[in-house]
Amino acid sequence: MEEHIHVAIKPLSPQEAIGNPVRQDYPLLAGREIIVEADFRQCYGQAFTDQPQVFDGSLSDVLELPLDVSANRAIFLSTLNAITGYLGIVDRVRHCHDEEPEECAKEIAMALFKRFGRNKIGIIGYQPAILENLSSVFGPDNVRCTDLSKLNIQTRKFGVEIWDGMSHTAELIRWSDNVLATSSSLANGTFDNIYQESMASEKNLIVFGITGAGVAALMDIERICFYGH
Repeated sequence: MEEHIHVAIKPLSPQEAIGNPVRQDYPLLAGREIIVEADFRQCYGQAFTDQPQVFDGSLSDVLELPLDVSANRAIFLSTLNAITGYLGIVDRVRHCHDEEPEECAKEIAMALFKRFGRNKIGIIGYQPAILENLSSVFGPDNVRCTDLSKLNIQTRKFGVEIWDGMSHTAELIRWSDNVLATSSSLANGTFDNIYQESMASEKNLIVFGITGAGVAALMDIERICFYGH
C-alpha cells in the first residue's frame, strides 16, 4: 500500500467499448451508458457508468474516493477489476465486441434453461439481447424485467413489460424463481437492495456483465459472462 501505483482511467467511445454489432439497440451505442477503463500495471478493468470521469492517480487515491458518488464508484470498480485481473482472481473484465454480446445472450438463455428448466426469470437491468433470448427460450410470461431508464419503463420489449426499477425491483425478486441482475447495479448504487432482497427472499442471484467481476469474486456471488475479455 505504500508503493505509488499509477491508475489511469478514461471513458471509452462506443466503438472502443462494444465494437460494431449488427443490432443497434444497446444503450452503449446510444450514449446512455459509458464504459470507463482502468489501467493498472498494463492490466485493464472496466465498469459501466452514467457519469464518466477521467482519473489519474495512485491506488491510495482511489481508496480515498467517497463512494456515495456514482462517478467515483465506477472508478473504484474498474480499478478493482483491473487489480483482481492482475492478481489472477478474475478474468473477463473487458466488454465483448461486435457480435459477441448477441452470442453471449444466446448462451446465457440456454445455460439457464438447461440448469433450471422453464421457471420464472427476473431480469434487473434491461439488456436487449439477453431479454430477447430469455423471452424466446422461457416464454414472455415467465420473464419479468426492471430498468431505471425512463425511455424503457412501461414499454413492452419482446413481449415483456419493463417495470420501474426504483419501485418494482423487490416485487420482481419475490415473483422470480431466479434473479439475473446487471452488475452495473454496483455502479449506480442499487446493488445493496437487490442483494439483500434476494437473500431475504431466498432467491438464487446471478449477476451478469463486467462491472461486478471483482466484487462477485470477492463476495462469492455467481457471475455469468461468456465472452468478456
